Amino acid sequence: MRTLILTAASALLMAACATTPKAANPQDIFLARLNALCGQRFEGRVVTTDAADADFASSRLVMHVRDCAPDEVGIPFAVGEDRSRRWVVTRTDAGLRLKHDHRDPAGEIHGYHMYGGDTAGPGTAERQEFPVDSESIAQFVAGGAEVSTTNVWAVEVHPGRMFAYELRRPSGRFLRVEFDLTRPVAE
Repeated sequence: MRTLILTAASALLMAACATTPKAANPQDIFLARLNALCGQRFEGRVVTTDAADADFASSRLVMHVRDCAPDEVGIPFAVGEDRSRRWVVTRTDAGLRLKHDHRDPAGEIHGYHMYGGDTAGPGTAERQEFPVDSESIAQFVAGGAEVSTTNVWAVEVHPGRMFAYELRRPSGRFLRVEFDLTRPVAE
């Protein structure tokens, strides 16, 4: 009888282990949340107070989630009439990557281009951080922007509420733009 009970308990335990769902990867959830916004535009505002961001703070800020695929999402970011910026979030073998694609109105690369970084950890389903990568550091040094060699960018997605983009530096530099996901805007 005891053997039968132990055998039944073992079988139940094994069945429970086999049916326990595997914890979802927060980066997979994050990318899926970005993809869920595909095709939509949202207006944002600067919520930090750094004087360096006065132009951003006084301009209309609009992001457009487009160029969506399971492993990559492109998000053009317009600052007033300036449509030269695009954020690109890509899945890599080790995590996620954020790059900043800058082009002039004709589509030609201008200034700093495809700079950014890769996640250093799993982050959360709501927030991913991207420390500056070595290629971007080399680009900043070559262009005389050494101050940017310690950048850490972050992107947040809070479904049905808010999307945020951040830039931080240990020197105290902090820019945060929040977009209202409750009110998509027309083109």
